[in-house]
Amino acid sequence: MRVGLLTEGGYPYATGDARVWCDRLVRGLAQHEFEVYALSRGPGQEAGGWGALPHHVGLVRTAPLWGEPERRRGGRGGRRQRRRFAEHFGELAAAISAPYGSGAPHGSGVPGRSTAEADRFANGLHGLADLAAEYGGLSAALRSEDAVRTLERACRTLGAPHGAHQVRVADLLTVTEALERALRPLSLDWYGEGAGGDPGLSGVDLCHAATGGAAVLPGLLAKRRFGTPLLLTEYGVRLRECYLAGAAGAAGGRPLPGPVRTLLATFHGRLAAEAYARADLITPGNTHTRRWQERCGADRERLRTVYPGMDAARFAEVGEQGAAPSGDDRTLVWVGRIEPPKDVIALLHAFAEVRRWQPDARLRIIETRRGEDPGTDGYPAHCRALAEHLFPDEAADAHSAGDNPVSFERLGDPEVPTLADAYGAGCVVVLSSVVEGFPVGLVEAMFCGRATVSTDVGAVCEVIGGTGLVVPPRNPRALADACLAMLGDPERCARLGAAARARALELFTVEQNVAAFRGIYLELMSHCPVPREEVGEGGGPLPFARPAEAHVPGRWTAGRDGDGFGHWLPGPLASRSAPEHTPTWAAPTPTAPPREPLGVGPRPSEEGA
Repeated sequence: MRVGLLTEGGYPYATGDARVWCDRLVRGLAQHEFEVYALSRGPGQEAGGWGALPHHVGLVRTAPLWGEPERRRGGRGGRRQRRRFAEHFGELAAAISAPYGSGAPHGSGVPGRSTAEADRFANGLHGLADLAAEYGGLSAALRSEDAVRTLERACRTLGAPHGAHQVRVADLLTVTEALERALRPLSLDWYGEGAGGDPGLSGVDLCHAATGGAAVLPGLLAKRRFGTPLLLTEYGVRLRECYLAGAAGAAGGRPLPGPVRTLLATFHGRLAAEAYARADLITPGNTHTRRWQERCGADRERLRTVYPGMDAARFAEVGEQGAAPSGDDRTLVWVGRIEPPKDVIALLHAFAEVRRWQPDARLRIIETRRGEDPGTDGYPAHCRALAEHLFPDEAADAHSAGDNPVSFERLGDPEVPTLADAYGAGCVVVLSSVVEGFPVGLVEAMFCGRATVSTDVGAVCEVIGGTGLVVPPRNPRALADACLAMLGDPERCARLGAAARARALELFTVEQNVAAFRGIYLELMSHCPVPREEVGEGGGPLPFARPAEAHVPGRWTAGRDGDGFGHWLPGPLASRSAPEHTPTWAAPTPTAPPREPLGVGPRPSEEGA
């Protein structure tokens, strides 16, 4: 089938979220054709270029969610166009200026709420999309004075939240600019005949949104206009990321004003609820994400957890070695980015308690990021200063040089050239985060056969599943007690490490992830009606944009003599949907006489077809 993969800030760019997962999915499903529709988040991402794409990615179309919008026909338009825009944008503005939660669908866990605001949001969203398709881009209209005044009237109405009532002109300008960027996919030329006769999303069999947010908008429009089934995958809660981004603010770390956060949070909440309500199937990456989706209105019957697939081969050598070497059996390892959500400060205080009872214990903090992120506000330097204060250099005797039991290292250094070496540098891997989605580092440690001590955040308990110790976050004493329990019992460490590796190999490999989506793709297509326009030579509907028999040499025909079976005939394939190049596994076109019908005689594979 032909799959339209919708991404935001990731694949096919060389850097970005979910890039590696999408690449593994596309390469693992080589029997399908993929068309990538990508939204970029910044100039740096576009400057980095694309990664290597497999041959069955037939089309890549990109659009930016940053900078000035592309100038297209339409603009603000005439009086009739402006009146229609005011009507549709007014519906959208009224929905996002209403108290959040009043638009959650029934069954979302929000008692006593109606769907009126959700319907207004959907009507406004699709009305703007129709207006963009008829008159061109909406960027000028969304940044116009009409949009600002419409949003201001909605915020001043009776019943609007307190934060919206306090909105100022500067806040309104910030919100309308953010809405223009978030709604930019409505104005793209991805939905019809494009350059070179490309049908765009009207010609795909399935839309697969690899994340929530703006990437879902093209899928929602394709479903409404063409009936294309929509699959939504979220390995991180996009709505939660929007909340955190609003609190952190833009570059520079200044939080956004309260009215701006209120309006944008409501907009993203309404958009998430609309996506969950319209998607044919939703695949969260873990139970933590699934709870967020259910709370925002996702129907439980259309939720199916699919764990992310990770490459276990690069950790195989360390994992098969078993327990840590004798020189590292008193070493704790922490791997990740040194930033406030990881709470390295609590880890250092916990290790001070560990040293009181285990004087020969060591802690290796291995940072996976090169250079210091300006958004961390000097947090790594603060951690190093605290480590020097808590653990002054100690010498074994008067003639030895001092040594600090806490070391700060970087991935790629001679001592830890790879991730596998980093996790294999000790006997226990520690995770001290206070905020976590799906703990990728924890799964990597499990692949390496290491016992783990983690804080109970995000999907940690679901990933560990009884193969490690879990303690409350922001509790250095509990973290220290768990580490001491592990360091004092090497046999227990070995047993838990082996169990963790077995669990990771069962649930979190690339193979299980690809197999799950292979079945989901076919299941969605089997339940979705086929557009009547897609018919074959005999008038019957075609289930795929490119028939499956087009990939097999020879010509497939209807049965002879009323036997009801098809036959393989020699000669080139004359169908207009023939593949551009013959697959390498295909045998030469047969020249033998016509074979017996399928189901009666030998199979084509037995004859070399």
